[in-house]
Formats: sequence, C-alpha cells, structure tokens
Amino acid sequence: MRSRYSAFYFGDAQYLLKTWHQLTRPESLELDPEITWRRLDIVRTERGGLLDREGIVEFTAHYREDGIARQQNEVSRFLKVDRQWYYLEAAPEGLASK
Repeated sequence: MRSRYSAFYFGDAQYLLKTWHQLTRPESLELDPEITWRRLDIVRTERGGLLDREGIVEFTAHYREDGIARQQNEVSRFLKVDRQWYYLEAAPEGLASK
C-alpha cells in the first residue's frame, strides 16, 4: 500500500499498473498532475502477513487539488501471487465501518 501511495506521489503510473492484479487492471492509467499528494494514514489492516494470500488495507490519503485540501478514504483489497502483493480493488463501502 505504501509503495503504491509513493507511486501516486511521484506520478509513476507504470508502477501502479505493474502492481495492479491482472483481473482488475485497466489498460492504461492517466494521473492528474494537478493533484499534490500530502500524506497517507493507514487506518487498519486485516491479514496481509507472510503466510496470507489476501489482505485488506483501510487508508486515508490526503491531497491538495486546486489549492483545496481533500482526502480519499478507501478499503483496498490485495492478493498475493508468487510472493508479490497486487492491488485488486476497492472493497464495498460496508467493509469500511468494520
């Protein structure tokens, strides 16, 4: 999760695509250069350990757009394939309140 946030921070769309699971990965990704990422807060994690094959990360990412402070809240699902973690999708809203 932190490496993907760093990729957003530095505008590295290729890394984001590379770490996106093939089942849900888009063909291409265009990042908005007007967004300035400021901070990542990890709210909670579930699973995602050394022996796990899936994990969940709930986070809040803080950014500025058009000079206005904003935040993105998400519960992300990850899958591990061949010892590599891949972003799968944003989980349904109901999981965020767990």
